[in-house]
Amino acid sequence: MKTNARIWLLMIVAAYPVAMRAVGAEEFLKVGTGLAVITPDPLLPVSGGMGTPQPATHKLGELTARAVVFEKADVRVALVSLDLLGVPSVLCERIRSGVSEISGENVLISATHTHSAPDVYAFPDGQGGHTGDLNYIDFVCRQATQALREAVANLQPAKLKIATDVAQGKLAYNYYAPDLYDRRMSVIQAVNGRGQAILTLVNYAVHPEVLGAATGALSPDLVGPLCSQIESRGGGMAMFINGAQGGMVTADNRDLSKPSDPLRGYWEDIRSWEECQRIGHEMAEEALRIIARADVQADPQLSCSVREVKFPVESDLMWQVILHSPLKYPHGEDRSITARLNLVRLGNAHMLTIPGEALPNIGFYLKRKMRGEHNLLLGLTNDAFGYILTKVDFQSFPRYDYISRTSLGEMTGEIFIEHAEQMILQSESGRP
Repeated sequence: MKTNARIWLLMIVAAYPVAMRAVGAEEFLKVGTGLAVITPDPLLPVSGGMGTPQPATHKLGELTARAVVFEKADVRVALVSLDLLGVPSVLCERIRSGVSEISGENVLISATHTHSAPDVYAFPDGQGGHTGDLNYIDFVCRQATQALREAVANLQPAKLKIATDVAQGKLAYNYYAPDLYDRRMSVIQAVNGRGQAILTLVNYAVHPEVLGAATGALSPDLVGPLCSQIESRGGGMAMFINGAQGGMVTADNRDLSKPSDPLRGYWEDIRSWEECQRIGHEMAEEALRIIARADVQADPQLSCSVREVKFPVESDLMWQVILHSPLKYPHGEDRSITARLNLVRLGNAHMLTIPGEALPNIGFYLKRKMRGEHNLLLGLTNDAFGYILTKVDFQSFPRYDYISRTSLGEMTGEIFIEHAEQMILQSESGRP
């Protein structure tokens, strides 16, 4: 009997580490990626904003939906990036509804903000119609859902590398005030057990509008070459999510040998695919340089908080879009809309979403208030209804006339900042 007891005890002791490893493995971070093409066939007119879309005569690169899912224990968080001008909240909800494996509150959907993609807002055309193609919009939602499902299916154990540094080179500038933009680029890379990249995510504030709608090209603009270059260098699936690039942080495609207005500091633009490739490739090389020396985070934390925020719609122009688009944007009888904010903690990075195009001064302020070692602002995420500027900037001088007219209103920036700061404080204190 004693011999049998000893045998059973040895078997239990021998099995104990295996059982512990099995339980512990469930606590490790997992990462999965998915990608789907959203290029229309045949080509559709491209939109750089409200107004009549421009006919597309050719394509330069493919429009894509890229998804990554992070999982740790019972928490899953997904990021989706689509090569579109913007993804309004009503479409975000369609995409989320097709994926049951992740809580909809934890699915963050962004637009790269290319100005060379079809209109998915279905902007009213002023004649009782709209400028969108509803079949294409449905197709985009299905493809984004497919990319999300693929990312869930591809979940695998991973470790993280996260880094932030000033991106060097002729990449971006502020068209309204050349030196007023955030030069910092943050990069998140997930690697598998063999040290191979699963994902390289680039967060940087810049308008991808090297080409612009008037060139007749349907294109992801500089984001296409950025992703291709990273992937060709063994960076796994590449993904770009914009930052606080409003008013008007754009790609630096200036031809500095051809000033158009020397007194005001304007130059002619280079609107070519070669210039998209130059900027995209340089951004890719900077991203790879920045992440190369980052330490591996073997056991990163993962959490996601959410808040629904109500914004008044003071702009008559924006209100007409909400009322007359066939997408049936949800809105309040008090002339308001509700947008979702998320704050994600991933390892030593904090990621805060922006439901539109925040001006760079708002971005600088929020990054200063955020509590991560690396602070990422995910622009045009969960919604993209216009510019977000503070009340002191709103309609204060002629340069901001357009962005004031295409903002929800004077208080949009103030409301956003207030709720963002509350989320930051609550996240730090551990409260939901």
